[in-house]
Amino acid sequence: MKIYTLLFLSCTFSLSFGAENKIDSSIKEVTVYLAGAQIKRTATVHLIPGTNEIILHDLSSNIDENSIQISGLQNTSILSLNFAINYLEKKKDSEKILFLKTKLKTLLKEKNTLDNTITGLQQEQKLLNNNQKIGSDITPISLENIKEISAYYRERSIIIDNNIYTITQKVNDLNNQVQKLKNEINKLNNHNKEERGEIRLKLDAPITSKLNLKIQYNVTNAGWFPIYDIKSKNIKTPLTITYKANLYQQTGTDWQNVAITLSTGDPNINNLKPDLNPKYLNFTHHRYKNNYRTQNQGYKYNPMIKRVTGVITDSQGQPLPGVNIIEKGTSNGTQTDFDGKYSIVIQKGKELSFSYIGFTNTTAPIHSSMINIQLEEDEAQLDEVVITARRSSLNGRINGLFAKKETKKEYNQIVEAKEQGIINTQFKIKKKYTINSNSDITVIQIDNFDMKADYQYYVAPEVNENVFLTAKLGSWEQFNLLAGEANIYFEGSFAGKTNIDPLATTDSITVSLGIDPNIIVKREQLTNFKNTSFTGSNRIINSGYKIEIKNNKQHKIRIAIEDRIPISQNKEIKLDNIDTGNSLYNNKTGMMTWKLDIAPNQKEEKKFSYQVKYPKNRYINL
Repeated sequence: MKIYTLLFLSCTFSLSFGAENKIDSSIKEVTVYLAGAQIKRTATVHLIPGTNEIILHDLSSNIDENSIQISGLQNTSILSLNFAINYLEKKKDSEKILFLKTKLKTLLKEKNTLDNTITGLQQEQKLLNNNQKIGSDITPISLENIKEISAYYRERSIIIDNNIYTITQKVNDLNNQVQKLKNEINKLNNHNKEERGEIRLKLDAPITSKLNLKIQYNVTNAGWFPIYDIKSKNIKTPLTITYKANLYQQTGTDWQNVAITLSTGDPNINNLKPDLNPKYLNFTHHRYKNNYRTQNQGYKYNPMIKRVTGVITDSQGQPLPGVNIIEKGTSNGTQTDFDGKYSIVIQKGKELSFSYIGFTNTTAPIHSSMINIQLEEDEAQLDEVVITARRSSLNGRINGLFAKKETKKEYNQIVEAKEQGIINTQFKIKKKYTINSNSDITVIQIDNFDMKADYQYYVAPEVNENVFLTAKLGSWEQFNLLAGEANIYFEGSFAGKTNIDPLATTDSITVSLGIDPNIIVKREQLTNFKNTSFTGSNRIINSGYKIEIKNNKQHKIRIAIEDRIPISQNKEIKLDNIDTGNSLYNNKTGMMTWKLDIAPNQKEEKKFSYQVKYPKNRYINL
């Protein structure tokens, strides 16, 4: 009797303290932000009266603990809640990885069989080579026997060599297949983190109950970024714009058959507003350089970008050679060439930093394969205080709190409803998706619409003599466009890439549709203005330019030409004899604009000139 009692007590102790009450849960809904995602899970738990400890296991290790919310508790109260990493629990392989591993195992078995066959053939060949002596000094052998044995050795050696060659080719082919499978498995496993997260709950239940818990939390290493297809048949038809979301998730947990909502919000943005205090001037003994300037939050990291090119200019639009470009978080970097151009292959960073002596350092997220930056001159003479704000975790909750849903109606064939909130927009996708945690991109079309465009050719020959076809788009606000890269298709052909930048405060946005080689523009300095003279202590420079435009197209074009007259910022530098021709001239900015209609196979010519006078012992950036 005592033995059974001890056994019973032992079992009771084990159940109470040794076993963990692990609860399975499943993902039902995912709201994907521009950076990060909100996961909604459900789990069924059975509680007994009193304190219950349960573990929601096999979760992503990238959970933001501050964002965890539990609902569906009824009369049960939460005594404690915490998130931890369980390094002993491993992630289960996805069906795709299991399939690939099974296929790899089959190929390795087949390869091993072929390797063994080659080894056997080589052993037989070695045996034949070691036993080629025929007969002996005591026992002679006939000529006929010699011929038979020689023929056997020859035929058998040929068969062995041919078999080894054929099987070796099969082994080489299998090696290639095995390597491809390993590469694919490694690619999928790169973002399938082994360690698993778990949420530990201690609940106080008044009675025996069954709860259907709803668990909500935010994760990192997921998001979406916009990409557009811009199509135009000709310059007389509207633009057709396809608005697509490229969704990625590398959270370590697969999303199986879940409802997807795309949100233009970002819970990772610092929500604390800046405070602007009075600025007092005083003398200092040294000069401080500005810190990195905060960029507009409209640009988001795009993990698909593998190479970034662009041009770095100053505030006057002049190219800056020798600008340092560094991929933040790495030692990968490059410099701009003489024309201010750069190209950098992206390794694993999310931001690029741009620095140049005498200019404010700037950072930009890697959001496009073309990033042009204009650096501002750094003339700070004072100490500056940089206030670092603590990241707020309330953004996701604020977004939900202030969400103001439109009348529920079908938005289009892909999007069930478009919900316009105060600070973001959400697109609820009709179809459920399975999105595995890997490096693949899931493309979801959000919208497709026609937009009336005002087509015009544009050229700024001082910086680029190529003529660009542009489309000016109005009433773009209704489509909730985000800053992103766009593929251009013109007259049925791919014409390149451009950027859509709806962050401007203007009523319209202008999209560049590419270069038209059938319009030729040349900018040359007039020879009769190439002179420098001196009067007393001053140097005088006369400058004049001619712009020629030739329309080689078969129809009339409308083109805008921009150039500029320098503007003096110093009373010792004077500009006189300014002749801007018949251009629209802004004497505050120095910008000149010509808007021309040029008939087919016709040529136009425009001229302008000016005179600069400054002290001869000084230099200017003319």
